[in-house]
Amino acid sequence: MNNSPQSNDERRSRFELRTLLETSRLLIESQDPDFVLNNLLLITMGKLLVPKGMILIHKPGDASYLVSKSKGRDWLTEGSDLKVEFDQKLLDTSVIHGKKYSTVFDAIGIEKESILFNLKTSNHHLGFLCLGPKGTKQPLTGGEIEFIESLSIISSVAIANSRMFKELRHINRRLDRKVHDLNTLLELSKDFNMMVDRDEIARVFKFAMLGQMLIRTFFFALDIDGKRSIISISGIKDAPTDEDLDKLFGMEDIARTDDVKDCAFLADNNIDLLIGLRFQNEKIGVVGVGPRATMEGYGDAEINFLQSLGNLALLTIQKTLLLEEQIVKKRMEEELNLAKTIQEGLLPSPIPQIPGMEIAAVNVSSRQVGGDYFDVLKLEDNGHLLAIADVTGKGIPASLLMANLQSMLHALAPLEVTLEDATGRINDIIYENTPSDKFITFFWGKITDDGKTFKYTNAGHNPPMVFKKDQKEPILLEDGGVILGAVPTMLPYSSAEYKIEEGDLLVFFTDGVTEAMNPEQTEEYEEHRLIDCVNANRDKDANGIMNAIIRDINHFSNNIQYDDITMIILKVS
Repeated sequence: MNNSPQSNDERRSRFELRTLLETSRLLIESQDPDFVLNNLLLITMGKLLVPKGMILIHKPGDASYLVSKSKGRDWLTEGSDLKVEFDQKLLDTSVIHGKKYSTVFDAIGIEKESILFNLKTSNHHLGFLCLGPKGTKQPLTGGEIEFIESLSIISSVAIANSRMFKELRHINRRLDRKVHDLNTLLELSKDFNMMVDRDEIARVFKFAMLGQMLIRTFFFALDIDGKRSIISISGIKDAPTDEDLDKLFGMEDIARTDDVKDCAFLADNNIDLLIGLRFQNEKIGVVGVGPRATMEGYGDAEINFLQSLGNLALLTIQKTLLLEEQIVKKRMEEELNLAKTIQEGLLPSPIPQIPGMEIAAVNVSSRQVGGDYFDVLKLEDNGHLLAIADVTGKGIPASLLMANLQSMLHALAPLEVTLEDATGRINDIIYENTPSDKFITFFWGKITDDGKTFKYTNAGHNPPMVFKKDQKEPILLEDGGVILGAVPTMLPYSSAEYKIEEGDLLVFFTDGVTEAMNPEQTEEYEEHRLIDCVNANRDKDANGIMNAIIRDINHFSNNIQYDDITMIILKVS
């Protein structure tokens, strides 16, 4: 048997190599940093017969080390912190001896006869393996140092790998949580999209808070058209007052209530977190939550989930409000269409024909219903009554006043009453029964049964124009009095008579004709354009003249209508 020193060294080298291989396989396969560190310390202490050993783990971003493992007396306690910072040159040194770096050993609090092995990868310093003097008081041999250094490198790689696996597990758990949250939000969005009832939306929101987030105390407040109210609530002692709601809506979008000192409502109800919800950059919702049943805090992931959940509920409520508005709008449109039908029924159709004359009339509302009015009535004495009026304003109020005027005119027409007296009675009724800002410009007149005379009264209306044969400038029918409804009848209305002759052309119109605006709204159509248009189309029949005026107005305004347009064209054969 060969017991030469060379053979003993060879056997020792093979043993150490086998130990390194087995240890490296064991450590690298492990994903537990604590297991790696514990084996590193026990193997090195056991092999070298060292009674004292310690592992210091560097805390990234902090000038300190954690005493991860500690064996032996009079050294640092396991789990304690060591506040110390070393220069980069030391951190790049693999093996550190006390004789050369005595200040380092003093800072750590170990004997200078000890030795430090740097635990590091190619990129990061992880900490130190600290070994005290051997029990035999003999220094470590070069082979022993080389063995421990190799084992430290293997352990450093194993620690880095285990940290990486730990981080990957953490990332995977976060990803799983994200996927779970996204799936939850997807299912909730499907449920919300099917809802049109706000109570049902509040109920589903409440179940999501209780079931998904395990939050027992919360509230969800919403601002709808400036009115703030609670949509969903659970575990709150007393609902927030209007003053509380004003404070809550005035806080930051993400506010932890530890930082809020002036809201007793939050403290009294143990609310931990406030989340503001915005729609088109306007805060219209606030969610407040208390502690979770799991006692876990609220990180970014939980805040994002709560924001998404709140926004889902908020957008669904906004959708229901829009749906309600659409229903109201549709109902109003239906009512307006009905009002338009009724209003059209108040206008004469067909228009009574007057012997020896052509007559055409039109009413074009700028809205579905309007305040312009015209009428042509055949009287019992075979004469004909013509009327045209313009009620201030537009829409439903104007149309109602127009209908009242029409009913009064039809009630007075058969009676033995003069135009002047009838106009005074209509004025007093309108004055006494309508607001002060509502009045009517009104013109009416009677053509005798023989078609020779036209007697009229003008109550502040645009004077109708009479175009005589071979004359360019019209005669204006202006006699009468003030507009209807402005003041009570203190002075009687006057009337005038006009003798109708062959070739005469009468044009009755409302201010929607002469006050039509160009697209820039800088100029009105005015009377002179109306006169020019009539003169240019005198050879046409009544309908042709009326249509020519309408085309000219549309061309001038680029088909943009701001007011009702009403006309009566009467052409004497």
